[in-house]
Amino acid sequence: MSHPPFSPGRLLFGGDYNPEQWPREVWLEDIELMKRARVNTVTIGVFSWAMLEPREGEFDAAWLDDIIALLTDAGIGFFLATPTASPPPWFTSAHPDALPLRADGTPVLHGSRDTYAISAPAYRDAARRVARFLGERYGTHTGLRGWHIHNEYGTIDHGPHAARAFRQWLEHKYGTLENLNGAWYTAFWSQRYGSWDEVLPPRQTQYLHNPAHAVDFKRFCSDEMLAAYREQVDEIRSTGSSAPVTTNFMLPTWNHLEQWAWSDAQDFVSVDHYLDTAGPDGETHVAYGSDLTRSWADGPWVLMEQNATGIRVGNGTLVKEPDRMIRNSIGYIARGSQSSLFFQWRAGAGGSEVWHGAMVPHVGADSRGFEAIVRLGEILERIGEVAEPPADGRVFEAEIGIVWHAEGWWSLETPHLPNDALDYADEVRATHRSFWRAGLPVDFVRPGGDVQRYRLLVVPALYAMNVDTAAWLEAYVAGGGHVVVSFFTGVADPSQRVIPGGYPGMLRDLLGVRVEEIRPLADDEQIELSDGLRGELWSERVHLDGAEATAIYAAGPLSGSPAITRRAYGAGTATYVSTRLTQEARDALLAGLASGLGIRPTVEGAIELGVEAIRRRGAASDYLFLLHHGSAPVRVEGRGVDLVTAAANVFALEPGGVAVIREDAAEWRITAAASA
Repeated sequence: MSHPPFSPGRLLFGGDYNPEQWPREVWLEDIELMKRARVNTVTIGVFSWAMLEPREGEFDAAWLDDIIALLTDAGIGFFLATPTASPPPWFTSAHPDALPLRADGTPVLHGSRDTYAISAPAYRDAARRVARFLGERYGTHTGLRGWHIHNEYGTIDHGPHAARAFRQWLEHKYGTLENLNGAWYTAFWSQRYGSWDEVLPPRQTQYLHNPAHAVDFKRFCSDEMLAAYREQVDEIRSTGSSAPVTTNFMLPTWNHLEQWAWSDAQDFVSVDHYLDTAGPDGETHVAYGSDLTRSWADGPWVLMEQNATGIRVGNGTLVKEPDRMIRNSIGYIARGSQSSLFFQWRAGAGGSEVWHGAMVPHVGADSRGFEAIVRLGEILERIGEVAEPPADGRVFEAEIGIVWHAEGWWSLETPHLPNDALDYADEVRATHRSFWRAGLPVDFVRPGGDVQRYRLLVVPALYAMNVDTAAWLEAYVAGGGHVVVSFFTGVADPSQRVIPGGYPGMLRDLLGVRVEEIRPLADDEQIELSDGLRGELWSERVHLDGAEATAIYAAGPLSGSPAITRRAYGAGTATYVSTRLTQEARDALLAGLASGLGIRPTVEGAIELGVEAIRRRGAASDYLFLLHHGSAPVRVEGRGVDLVTAAANVFALEPGGVAVIREDAAEWRITAAASA
C-alpha cells in the first residue's frame, strides 16, 4: 500500500517550478501568483544539477536555500528532486564513457537531457553524491513533502558498461552458460555461447534479434534502473530524512520499467500523464492512466505532471480548453490521485520545451489559461476533504480486473510475430475503453495478485507467461470467477519459447480449446462472427476440447469453426476470444458479460448522456464525481451535496462541468434536462 503525502482536507496543487531559469524579481511575482491560485505544492530541482554542482564535488545551493525560504514563508510545500536525469556538461566532459550508446552503435552526446549510461560507475557515484548532499541539507525541512528521485527513468544504454552489468545480471539469473543457452534456444542460428564475455546487449544486427535475448535485456534494464533508484534512496535515508520517496512513471508511450516491482520500492507512486489525442478518447485516456497508476499503487497516488494548456498530437500541439483541463484534473482525483500537479508552473522563455504548456503561459497571468488555473485551485480547496482515504486505504471499488504486465508489452515487441501490428498497449487500452464506455469501474491486476474481489477478469494478449500465472488463473476460475482470455495469450513461456501441442499452450486445459492454426488478417480485412460481432487483425482455427462455442466464424476459410468459446471450470467460467474484436464488438461482448454477472454501472445511463460517473471512497463519506463530457445539460437527482457548488440533492450539470458529491445515499439518477 502506498502512502502519498497529504493532509486531511487538502489536495496537492501546483507543479514543476524552475526558479533557476528566472531572476529574483520573477520569483517574487511567482510567489504572489501561486498564492492567488491557491498553489500549495511545487516540485523543484528536477533539472538543476549544473546549478547545484557547478564543478565536480563543489556544491552551491544558496539559490535553492533562497527559493525554499520564500516558498516556506508563503506556506507552499515542495517535492525536492534529485537532478540526476540531466548530467551537467562538466560531467560528460570528465566521464565520456558514461554517455549512453544506442543499439545501432551511435553514441548519445551531451546536448539534451538523459545523457547518461545507467551502469557507468562514474554516473552512479555522481548520482549518489548529489542525492546525499540534498538529503543532508534539506532532508528534515518542514516544507518537504517528499523526495522526487530522478525524472522519468527510461534511458537505455547498449554500451560497454551495460554489457558488463548485463552479463552479471544473466549470471545471477541463470547460474551457468548451459542454462542460458537452453533458455535462449541458442541452438538456432549458431548462437550458442561458450563464454560470458561473448554475450552483448541486443545491439544492431543483420536481421532478427533472438526474442529471449531481447526480453531479458529489457528485464535487466528495468532492474538496473531500479538499483540506481534504490542507491539514491539509500543515500537520502542515511542522512536521517524520513520524507516519503517516489519517482515519476511516464505514460502513455514509455514502457521501460516493470511497474509492479518499482511500485513496491516506492513510498508512494506518482506518474506523468499526457493525453495523446485531442478528441473524445482523451477522456478515456485520463481514466486509463489513472486506473493503471492507482492499481500499481494499491491505493492513493500522485499525479506529478500533466499539461495545463496543450495536447501534443503528431507534429503539433493542440489547445487543451480550460474546461477540459479542469475536468481532466478532477478526473484524476476521482480515480485516486491526491494531487493536481503540472509541468510546469511558468512557461520557459527558451530551451527545448519552450512551447510546452504551463500554468502561467508566456503571456502571463492575464490569460484564460491562468484564470482556469485559479478556478481549479478554488475547486480543489472546496473538495479537499476527498483527500483523506478510508482506514483500509482502498479509495476505489471495482468488480472487474484487467491483467497488466510490462513483460506482456515487451514480449509483443519481439520481432517476426504472426502479425507485427499486434500491440500490447493497444489491446489493454481497448479493453479498458470498453468498460469505460459501459460506465463500469475497473482495476488493473498483477499476475499472481489478489483477485478474490473481481467477478470478471480479462487477460489481453499476454503472449508469454509462466506456469505460476497459469495456475493462478485456473485457481481464480475454479473458485467461481469468470476469466476472459484473448487470442495469443499463454502461447509461450517467459523465455519466449512456444509451448508445443497447440495454442494457447499454457491455458489449453483451463479454456478447453486447442488452436491448430493462427490466421492473421490483412490490415483492411474484417471477419464476421455468427452473433454479428466482427474481428480484425487476427483469427484462429480453434478445436473444442471441453469448451462450447458461443460464436462461430460466419464466412471465409474458418466458416463454421469456433470463434468465441466458453468452458465451465470448477465453480467458474473461462471465455476465449480467438480474434481481435473491433472496438464496437469488444464493447458489446465485455459489457454483455459484465451485465450477465450482475455488474452494474456506477450510475445507470450516465455515460449515454456524456456524463462520466466515478465513485471515490473517503474516510467519512463516499464521493460521486460527475464529469460532463457531453453537449447538453443534464439533471442530477439523489441525496448528497455537491462540494463544488453547494447544491444539494437535485441540480443541473452543464456541458463541460464537474460535480463532486458527498453522498448521503448511493442511488443517483441522471437524465436529460429537457426531459426531466
